[in-house]
Amino acid sequence: MPANTESDITPRKYRLRTIIAWHWISSAVSLVGMMLFAITGITLNHAAQIKSDVVTETLSAELPPQLLATLNASAADGLEPLPVELSDWLGDQFRKPIGRRSAEWSEDEIYISMPGPGSDAWLAIDRETGAVEFEQTHRGWVSYFNDLHKGRNTGAAWKWVLDLFALSTLVFCVTGLLLLIEHARRRSMTWPLVGLGLVAPWLVAILLIH
Repeated sequence: MPANTESDITPRKYRLRTIIAWHWISSAVSLVGMMLFAITGITLNHAAQIKSDVVTETLSAELPPQLLATLNASAADGLEPLPVELSDWLGDQFRKPIGRRSAEWSEDEIYISMPGPGSDAWLAIDRETGAVEFEQTHRGWVSYFNDLHKGRNTGAAWKWVLDLFALSTLVFCVTGLLLLIEHARRRSMTWPLVGLGLVAPWLVAILLIH
């Protein structure tokens, strides 16, 4: 049987091919993300039952005299980044990039909050003595992936990843709906199952959530 030429393709076949193409492309892009979000949805829902080992690390150091002088010569006040040479020294000392994070400046102390996914950290500098304290708490890999799910303390780059994932998932769902519409005439349970997926969560929300 000869293969169909472009002129033999009906508008419906062309539409169906286009929908299927976008459906599998979007599924490929969002596959890993959907699996991650499904798994972390379960771990977030049962966070109280999942035990994790919390590890706290505390380090200390003392600023060299020239850095302490540079620090106290600064006119920064309120929320301001640290001088570049100081942030570089602290990053090397504690193996934690400081960069241009905002620091809380007061007369006696400089305090920097450095939360991350699955962790919390802070750094404090005594402006009189130059003593530096650093503390970081790791809450484990489950907490790390839970925070990725929520976009908590993840930075701008991960938010762009979440937006791309959300867009590809939306394309996957819309093209899936269009495929349901195309095949619903031959599958009588299509719309009852779609209706069940819509109504069941609403009934639970209305009747059982207090």
